[in-house]
Amino acid sequence: MRAALLHGRQDIRVEPLPLPEPGPGELLLRVRAVGVCGSDLHYYLEEGIGDNRIVEPLILGHEFAAEVIDERAEEFGIAPGTLVAVDPARPCGRCEWCRDGHPNLCPNVIFAGAPPYHGAMAEYLAAPKEQLITIPESFDADDAAMLEPLGIAIHALDLAHLRPLETVAVLGAGPIGLLLLQVARHAGAGEVYVVDPLSYRLQTAANLGASSVATSHGTIDEWTAGRGVDVVLEATNSPLGPQQAAEAVRIGGRLILVGIPEGDSFALQASLARRKGLTIKLSRRMGNVYPRAIEMLGRGLVEVKPIITHHFSLDEVPAAFELQAGHRDEVLKAVIHP
Repeated sequence: MRAALLHGRQDIRVEPLPLPEPGPGELLLRVRAVGVCGSDLHYYLEEGIGDNRIVEPLILGHEFAAEVIDERAEEFGIAPGTLVAVDPARPCGRCEWCRDGHPNLCPNVIFAGAPPYHGAMAEYLAAPKEQLITIPESFDADDAAMLEPLGIAIHALDLAHLRPLETVAVLGAGPIGLLLLQVARHAGAGEVYVVDPLSYRLQTAANLGASSVATSHGTIDEWTAGRGVDVVLEATNSPLGPQQAAEAVRIGGRLILVGIPEGDSFALQASLARRKGLTIKLSRRMGNVYPRAIEMLGRGLVEVKPIITHHFSLDEVPAAFELQAGHRDEVLKAVIHP
């Protein structure tokens, strides 16, 4: 088979590899769609996220849909040719955090596309049946691949404990921010403001239901007459994002930090956060939210197609990363079709 391997900073090569051999309980899958995520870009641009570094060539990709092609599929209760979404996370199920109902915090997780585990930017891969998510027949491969980032947004709103008609600001109108906007709307938010420096992203946010949009977080002060919003959902890659979130939220407000900052650090003025008495939560992947993600998408409560702006073949993966990393051609989400 062929796969796109990241060898180092901005060095992706499409190369031949042996066909994966499914292990016990695993099925062979044919990848049909895989999204380029912001975390993929951190590996591409910085060779790692925190201390999780690329030390040998790695296949990226954790937002994906696949077709079950394993000849043993019926033994697992799955019809051959079935299109599925695939949960990229395989928590251990035994640690303290898994037992407490927080598998997204499992320190022993096997996560597709994060070192040292290969992801889905390849023609084929193997995955356990437990990670295969049944989807409605009306879903196509792009819909199924977008369930993972939609799940990230749902988990972040769970952490926010949003109350009816509370005001929300979304900082960052990339794919995750645009999903946060839509989920916040259906979670009961009143006004949902969106801030991003790129005008084309703001136009998409407006089309998807944002109350108001702006290029500067300082505008939130004007919109709220100096009070600030009840909840800020921070989904930027900027080290300044959390500080801007703290400035935009009201006294006693809540910050949910979803973004991964460039350079693995961020700035936050202690006195501001303390005097406002802020509740700050950092969002890590997601829990068991696929059923809600499927229902939201299936009922038309969330739109994902406007977020997918570009499509590429496997051979074009280097170009896809170059495009998305450079924010060129009004890209939001590039999807690879191996």
